[in-house]
Amino acid sequence: MQKGFKYHHAEEAYVMLTYWLPEGPCLLPANASHQVGVGGFVFNDQNQVLVVQEKYCDSAFSGAWKLPTGFIQESEEIFSGAVREVQEETGIDTEFVEVIAFRHAHHLAFEKSDLFFICMLRPLSQEIKIDETEIQAAKWMPFSEFVEQPLIQDDSMFKKIMEICIQRLRKNYCGLTAHPVISKFDGRWSSLYYNVGTNSQDSNCHVS
Repeated sequence: MQKGFKYHHAEEAYVMLTYWLPEGPCLLPANASHQVGVGGFVFNDQNQVLVVQEKYCDSAFSGAWKLPTGFIQESEEIFSGAVREVQEETGIDTEFVEVIAFRHAHHLAFEKSDLFFICMLRPLSQEIKIDETEIQAAKWMPFSEFVEQPLIQDDSMFKKIMEICIQRLRKNYCGLTAHPVISKFDGRWSSLYYNVGTNSQDSNCHVS
């Protein structure tokens, strides 16, 4: 630090220090400010939604049934992370349909901002096998029963998310699908999420 270096961030294998050589204020970007989470809305042909009870949770949520959720890993896509989290927690294989909605919040874990994506997933299997290290129980619950839980009805955010999911199931709403694109800016593939519109043949909005 005496040589003018400033602490930037630390990872498991290293500590990063920086030193801005040009005159004027340092323009190096700060360390990552966000964490990214996903929730899987998995709905089957029997009007049931896949839900879990977490083994370790706030006492206020004890006994409540919720959507499978988790954090995106490094270099992982939002859509593949949602599929992975559902499979790890419940043993259910799924395929990504679209991003229903996302929430942006601040000053959460480790004082980081948080992006949380609700993803609609189509089930490819039905037999549940829970991850006993994290999950207390999992089941297919009638959607009407899930929505009527106090956890949903008494929380404006959860209630709004479920209202959006209901409109999606009724095909009155279309979320964001993932499309691979490559940009000359960096020459790399990335996923661009957008709503293609209900009149496009490329739309998933008519897929129930």
